[in-house]
Amino acid sequence: MAAAKKSKVVSYTKWGYIFLIPFFAVYIFFQVVPLISTIYNSFFENYMAGLNQIGPNFVGLSNYAALITTGDLVKYTWNTLLMWIAGFIPQILVSLLLGVWFADTSCKLKGDGFFKTVIYMPNLIMASAMAMLFFAIFADAGPVNQILQNLGIREAGDPYRFLEHTGSTVALVATMNFLMWFGNTTILLMAGIMGIDTSLFEAASVDGASGSQTFFQITMPLLRPIFVYVLLTSLIGGIQMFDIPQILTNGDGSPNRTTMTLIMYLNKHLYSKNYGMGGALSVMLFIVTTILSLIIYRVTVTPEEY
Repeated sequence: MAAAKKSKVVSYTKWGYIFLIPFFAVYIFFQVVPLISTIYNSFFENYMAGLNQIGPNFVGLSNYAALITTGDLVKYTWNTLLMWIAGFIPQILVSLLLGVWFADTSCKLKGDGFFKTVIYMPNLIMASAMAMLFFAIFADAGPVNQILQNLGIREAGDPYRFLEHTGSTVALVATMNFLMWFGNTTILLMAGIMGIDTSLFEAASVDGASGSQTFFQITMPLLRPIFVYVLLTSLIGGIQMFDIPQILTNGDGSPNRTTMTLIMYLNKHLYSKNYGMGGALSVMLFIVTTILSLIIYRVTVTPEEY
C-alpha cells in the first residue's frame, strides 16, 4: 500500500516537470540563446561600411573600450536617469496621495470606481500615440503656442520652440512618462494600503495619534515592500526608455543629444548594422541596470528583510 502511494506521488511529480517543459523551452530559446549570442558578438568587429561587410573579426574588449573612452555611455546614462527621475518623483507622490485617498473608507468618495478607471486609462495608450499627441500639441503652430500668443506671452510669429530647449524637452518626456504610469502605481500602492491590518489604524486612533503620525509610523513602513517593487520596476523601465523620446525628437535626441537615451543609442548601432558595438552596449546596459538595481535594493531594504 505504501509502495503504491509512493509510486503515485512520483507519477504526479513527473507530470509537474512535463508541464514545465514549454516554459523552459520558450525561456531558453527567447532569453538564454539571445543573451549568449549578444555577449559573443560583443567581442567581434562586425559592421557595414557602405555596401561592404567588415568582419566578423575578433577584437576582444575593443568595443567596450570604445564605449567607455568616448564618454557617450556616461552621457546617455545620465540623460536616461534624469528623464526617469523627473517623471518618477511626481509619479510616486501623486500615486501615494491617490492611493491613500481611495483606500481611506472614511472619505466616502462617490464614484471611486469611475475615478480609478480614468486615472488608469493613460496606461492603456500606446507610448507612440502619446508622443505624437504631445508633438502636435507643443508644435510651433500647436495649440499651446496659440494660447501663449493670445495671452500676449509670446509675440505672433515668434512661437516658443519646446523641442529646441533641453529643459522643456526633458519636461515633456517626464510628463508623458508620469501620465502613462501613475495610474498603475496608484493601483499597486492602494492594494498595499488595503492589505494593512485595520486594527493597527484603530489602535493608533485610540492612542491619540494624528493622521500624519499614523501615515509615517504605520502606513509608510508597511508599504516598504511595495515601494521597493515599484522603484525597481520603474528603474528598469526607465533605463529601457525609448519610444517617447525617439518619436518626440525624431531619433536625434535633440537638442544636442541631451535627450538621447541608452536604448536610442543602441538602436542607432543596430540600425547601422554595427552588431559588435550593439552587443557591447547591450552587455553594458545589462551591467548598469544590475548595479543600479542592487544599489537601490541595498539602500531600501533593511538587513532583517534580506
